Amino acid sequence: MPDRGVIPLGVLELSIAGLLVLVAGVVSLALRLKLESKLAIAAVRTVVQLMLVGYLLEWVFRIESAWLILGVLVVMTATAGRAALARSSRSFAGARLGAFVTLVLTGLSTTFVVTGAIIGVEPWYRAQYVIPLLGMVLGNSLTGISLSLDTLLTDLDEHRDRVEMELSLGATAWEAARDPLTDAARRGMIPILNSMAVVGIVSLPGMMTGQILQGASPLDAVKYQIVVMFMLAASTALGCMGVTLWVFRRLFNQRHQLRAERIVRR
Repeated sequence: MPDRGVIPLGVLELSIAGLLVLVAGVVSLALRLKLESKLAIAAVRTVVQLMLVGYLLEWVFRIESAWLILGVLVVMTATAGRAALARSSRSFAGARLGAFVTLVLTGLSTTFVVTGAIIGVEPWYRAQYVIPLLGMVLGNSLTGISLSLDTLLTDLDEHRDRVEMELSLGATAWEAARDPLTDAARRGMIPILNSMAVVGIVSLPGMMTGQILQGASPLDAVKYQIVVMFMLAASTALGCMGVTLWVFRRLFNQRHQLRAERIVRR
């Protein structure tokens, strides 16, 4: 029976792994991409950021304080909301708040449904489960939200005349905005749908791979990954719907007028 568990890595092993970055550097030099400095900075940032996160999580896991873990979740959500907005080519007043509220409602709700109703984590704030699961939810949700946000704002900005013409002909704000809203939500769902279509065939997801490396049974790892994929699909769908409805409420008034002047190009 093989020994199960993670094989520890030391400084030597990490240094050898760091040599792999040199491969990308050699490619950059050979093709004259001029990415050597960016690769070096990215590699250093990767090491520093991940080491800091590792030490922080070690401390959080030991304390097991509900308020501390809740604070970590809020910081994670706020950072994800800011990242989602930064990826959009357009913005408007209240966009950051909308992204944050959407991620809070969708991310925390789906995460706690999984940890509470499916996995049965006790206590509910157990950091070992809540933080990694929320991290996966936020990472996927912010991609969908940023795509939906950018698609909707671009559509309303570039096709303002079409929307205003429909409004002038008697259409309500919802009728005039329904197609852009639908297209935006559909585009935001594309990444998670593509992931679900090829999972286990083209690639092995990170959580499943990590559990197998930890020594878990492949079948148990697959079951957890199925739960995670369904969780990500739900959170992404809710996130795309939430952010598009937020944009609708902010850019259309009660008199069924489009406030396109509120859209700011970056």
